[in-house]
Amino acid sequence: MPDFEIVERTEQPTAVVHEIVPTGELPQFFSRAFGQAFSALQAQGLTPAGPPFALYFGLPGDEVEVEAGFPATEEVADQGPVHAGLLPGGRCAHAVHVGPYDSMSRTYAELQQWMREQHLHPHEEMVEVYLSDPKEQPDPAYWRTEILWPVD
Repeated sequence: MPDFEIVERTEQPTAVVHEIVPTGELPQFFSRAFGQAFSALQAQGLTPAGPPFALYFGLPGDEVEVEAGFPATEEVADQGPVHAGLLPGGRCAHAVHVGPYDSMSRTYAELQQWMREQHLHPHEEMVEVYLSDPKEQPDPAYWRTEILWPVD
């Protein structure tokens, strides 16, 4: 079971692609969105200020509203499907999931239980930060994904 904690985050500018995506098509969306966001940052003379992420606007069902891209050091200009966004700041429940993406539902369930026990009230949105690059670490057993869930 992952360790859970509360962390304070500072709001951070981002370069993102925002869409409503069928849940089964998230891998293709992420691949496209990360490539487009990275290219938009490069075209503006910027580099990512951290690893790629996804900001979900509610729990996924058959489809999910999501932004995917990279954090930036400053606000980015809109370019094609890429626009400026913000990673939420404030108090967040935090966990690091280790393993394949398709096993993350267990970590989310454990995190939700922990938040209930701590009398925390999660917001609708949640962030996943992809700390591992599957091209560099092909074994999904070692993939690391940071989960940040804003709470009251």
